[in-house]
Amino acid sequence: MENNELVAVRILDRPIIVPAMSPRIGTNINGPSLIRVPSWIERPLARYYLYFAHHRGDHIRLAYADHLIGPWAIYEDGVLPLSQSGFTHHLASPEIVVDHEKKQIRMFFHGGDEIKNQFTRLATSPDGLHFTAQPDNLMNPYARLFTYGSWVYAITMPGTIYRSSDGLSGFTAGPTLFSPNMRHCAVWLEDSVLHVVYSNRGDAPECLLYARVPLDGDWLTWREGPSRILLAPERDWEGGRLPIEPSVIGPADKPVRQLRDPAVYEEDGRRYLIYSVAGEAGLALAEILSGQP
Repeated sequence: MENNELVAVRILDRPIIVPAMSPRIGTNINGPSLIRVPSWIERPLARYYLYFAHHRGDHIRLAYADHLIGPWAIYEDGVLPLSQSGFTHHLASPEIVVDHEKKQIRMFFHGGDEIKNQFTRLATSPDGLHFTAQPDNLMNPYARLFTYGSWVYAITMPGTIYRSSDGLSGFTAGPTLFSPNMRHCAVWLEDSVLHVVYSNRGDAPECLLYARVPLDGDWLTWREGPSRILLAPERDWEGGRLPIEPSVIGPADKPVRQLRDPAVYEEDGRRYLIYSVAGEAGLALAEILSGQP
């Protein structure tokens, strides 16, 4: 699949998650991770669980729905409160991995004891609602995981790749790809090519970019290919009428003309994109399709 064959098509002309859904989630919405609830979980809230975060969150947020387009409802209790995370400052960026063999939901999340001291840790759950956090700092924050060969890999901010033999511990740092301004990413694997959707701090406007990483040879030699814009903030609810200004590091406390925090979900041969709109003012849904070169 060539780089210029991919297009992202909005499924709805509105966000699927907005602050007005619940005062519990706040006005800063980012870091999505979507799963279909496994059949081995008894009495689930709905067919889909959408985990997400607040940049200064005191818990991980959760929405649930029977259809991807919604209607979505907020699980008011949230999951993994800060007091049970092992961190003291905040926690965010859930990355959900389902282990069907062990019947376990794994959540990689980041947090810190201060804003400049942030790491990714792991929490596990039997039902996707009640998580037990582990104390080990595994890697840099904002991890997205994928399995290739006999290794589990993760890309963290800003583009540093780690790998682990069991996907639970012993993550070793390898090459750093992309630029120091890389913010957050989403990934999927096809054969020996890693597809990456990401955004860059400082872009004007900040857009969702797409690039490929051929996984050839030694992992320490992996390099990204050229990138291009996959989706830009064009709709009003994406900040499309707001001023074009360079984005900055940290939270967006008011709507801005930016798209951030992509996540990818695959089901029945279709690939969906969940992303933060107007900076961090909500979450929206698109589909990634093969277009015409």
